[in-house]
Amino acid sequence: MIEEVSAGGIVFFGNSILLLKKFNGDYVLPKGRVEKDETLNSAAVREVIEESGTKVSVIKYLDKISYEFIRNTSQEQKIRKIVHWYLMKAKDMTCKPQKNEGFISACFFPFNRAILLARYDDERRIIIKAVEDISFHQYNIN
Repeated sequence: MIEEVSAGGIVFFGNSILLLKKFNGDYVLPKGRVEKDETLNSAAVREVIEESGTKVSVIKYLDKISYEFIRNTSQEQKIRKIVHWYLMKAKDMTCKPQKNEGFISACFFPFNRAILLARYDDERRIIIKAVEDISFHQYNIN
Protein backbone atom coordinates (compact mmCIF):
# COMPACT_ATOMS: atom_id res chain seq x y z
CA MET A 1 0.00 0.00 0.00
CA ILE A 2 1.20 3.49 -0.87
CA GLU A 3 0.81 6.26 1.70
CA GLU A 4 0.15 9.84 0.58
CA VAL A 5 0.16 12.86 2.87
CA SER A 6 -1.91 15.93 2.11
CA ALA A 7 -2.78 19.14 3.94
CA GLY A 8 -5.66 21.52 3.61
CA GLY A 9 -7.65 24.29 5.18
CA ILE A 10 -11.05 24.91 6.63
CA VAL A 11 -11.16 28.60 5.75
CA PHE A 12 -13.68 30.89 7.41
CA PHE A 13 -14.66 34.52 7.03
CA GLY A 14 -17.34 35.83 9.35
CA ASN A 15 -19.87 33.03 9.70
CA SER A 16 -19.02 31.32 6.43
CA ILE A 17 -16.76 28.51 5.18
CA LEU A 18 -14.90 28.33 1.85
CA LEU A 19 -15.84 25.46 -0.48
CA LEU A 20 -14.60 24.69 -3.99
CA LYS A 21 -17.00 23.41 -6.63
CA LYS A 22 -15.56 20.80 -8.98
CA PHE A 23 -16.60 20.37 -12.63
CA ASN A 24 -18.70 17.34 -11.60
CA GLY A 25 -20.69 19.50 -9.15
CA ASP A 26 -19.09 18.21 -5.93
CA TYR A 27 -18.22 20.73 -3.22
CA VAL A 28 -14.90 20.08 -1.45
CA LEU A 29 -12.42 21.74 0.88
CA PRO A 30 -9.09 22.97 -0.52
CA LYS A 31 -6.27 20.47 0.02
CA GLY A 32 -3.36 18.84 -1.74
CA ARG A 33 -0.16 16.85 -1.47
CA VAL A 34 2.66 17.93 0.78
CA GLU A 35 5.79 18.47 -1.31
CA LYS A 36 9.24 17.22 -0.33
CA ASP A 37 10.83 19.33 2.45
CA GLU A 38 7.56 21.26 2.97
CA THR A 39 5.88 21.57 6.36
CA LEU A 40 2.25 20.52 6.76
CA ASN A 41 1.32 24.09 7.70
CA SER A 42 2.97 25.67 4.64
CA ALA A 43 1.53 22.99 2.34
CA ALA A 44 -1.97 23.70 3.64
CA VAL A 45 -1.58 27.45 3.06
CA ARG A 46 -0.07 26.92 -0.40
CA GLU A 47 -2.89 24.61 -1.46
CA VAL A 48 -5.60 27.01 -0.24
CA ILE A 49 -4.01 29.91 -2.12
CA GLU A 50 -3.36 27.85 -5.28
CA GLU A 51 -6.82 26.29 -5.45
CA SER A 52 -8.97 29.22 -4.31
CA GLY A 53 -6.91 32.39 -4.69
CA THR A 54 -7.91 33.28 -1.12
CA LYS A 55 -5.35 34.89 1.20
CA VAL A 56 -5.39 33.28 4.65
CA SER A 57 -3.74 33.13 8.04
CA VAL A 58 -3.53 29.90 10.02
CA ILE A 59 -5.36 29.87 13.35
CA LYS A 60 -4.47 26.34 14.48
CA TYR A 61 -3.98 22.71 13.54
CA LEU A 62 -7.41 21.09 13.72
CA ASP A 63 -7.12 17.35 13.07
CA LYS A 64 -6.16 14.67 10.59
CA ILE A 65 -8.28 12.19 8.72
CA SER A 66 -7.26 9.11 6.79
CA TYR A 67 -8.94 6.92 4.23
CA GLU A 68 -8.09 4.27 1.69
CA PHE A 69 -8.95 4.04 -1.98
CA ILE A 70 -7.92 2.24 -5.15
CA ARG A 71 -6.18 4.31 -7.82
CA ASN A 72 -7.03 2.91 -11.22
CA THR A 73 -3.88 3.13 -13.26
CA SER A 74 -2.31 0.43 -15.42
CA GLN A 75 -1.94 -1.47 -12.15
CA GLU A 76 -4.55 -0.94 -9.45
CA GLN A 77 -2.80 0.66 -6.49
CA LYS A 78 -4.20 0.73 -2.97
CA ILE A 79 -3.60 4.17 -1.46
CA ARG A 80 -3.82 5.23 2.16
CA LYS A 81 -4.29 9.00 2.26
CA ILE A 82 -3.71 11.06 5.39
CA VAL A 83 -5.02 14.63 5.29
CA HIS A 84 -3.95 17.18 7.92
CA TRP A 85 -6.46 19.99 8.38
CA TYR A 86 -5.78 23.53 9.57
CA LEU A 87 -8.31 26.11 10.67
CA MET A 88 -7.66 29.32 8.71
CA LYS A 89 -9.13 32.78 8.59
CA ALA A 90 -9.52 34.50 5.22
CA LYS A 91 -8.31 38.09 4.83
CA ASP A 92 -11.45 38.77 2.76
CA MET A 93 -13.92 36.85 0.60
CA THR A 94 -11.97 37.24 -2.65
CA CYS A 95 -11.78 33.92 -4.50
CA LYS A 96 -10.43 32.78 -7.85
CA PRO A 97 -10.78 29.03 -8.43
CA GLN A 98 -7.98 27.11 -10.12
CA LYS A 99 -9.71 25.88 -13.28
CA ASN A 100 -6.81 23.65 -14.38
CA GLU A 101 -7.28 21.66 -11.14
CA GLY A 102 -10.92 21.01 -12.01
CA PHE A 103 -12.61 23.74 -9.95
CA ILE A 104 -15.31 25.92 -11.49
CA SER A 105 -16.02 28.10 -8.47
CA ALA A 106 -14.80 29.00 -5.01
CA CYS A 107 -17.36 30.51 -2.64
CA PHE A 108 -18.01 31.14 1.02
CA PHE A 109 -21.18 29.55 2.39
CA PRO A 110 -22.92 30.01 5.77
CA PHE A 111 -21.75 27.37 8.25
CA ASN A 112 -24.87 25.17 8.07
CA ARG A 113 -25.04 25.32 4.27
CA ALA A 114 -21.34 24.40 3.94
CA ILE A 115 -21.93 21.32 6.11
CA LEU A 116 -24.83 20.26 3.86
CA LEU A 117 -22.99 20.97 0.59
CA ALA A 118 -19.71 19.19 1.41
CA ARG A 119 -19.48 16.05 -0.72
CA TYR A 120 -17.63 13.76 1.67
CA ASP A 121 -18.60 12.65 5.18
CA ASP A 122 -15.08 13.16 6.54
CA GLU A 123 -15.04 16.73 5.22
CA ARG A 124 -18.47 17.38 6.76
CA ARG A 125 -17.15 16.14 10.11
CA ILE A 126 -14.07 18.37 9.95
CA ILE A 127 -16.23 21.39 9.01
CA ILE A 128 -18.46 20.67 12.03
CA LYS A 129 -15.37 20.48 14.26
CA ALA A 130 -14.12 23.79 12.82
CA VAL A 131 -17.50 25.50 13.31
CA GLU A 132 -17.64 24.31 16.93
CA ASP A 133 -14.12 25.65 17.51
CA ILE A 134 -14.90 28.99 15.83
CA SER A 135 -18.12 29.35 17.83
CA PHE A 136 -16.37 28.51 21.11
CA HIS A 137 -13.32 30.74 20.66
CA GLN A 138 -14.89 33.59 18.65
CA TYR A 139 -11.68 34.20 16.65
CA ASN A 140 -12.43 37.85 15.95
CA ILE A 141 -15.06 36.64 13.47
CA ASN A 142 -15.25 39.83 11.39
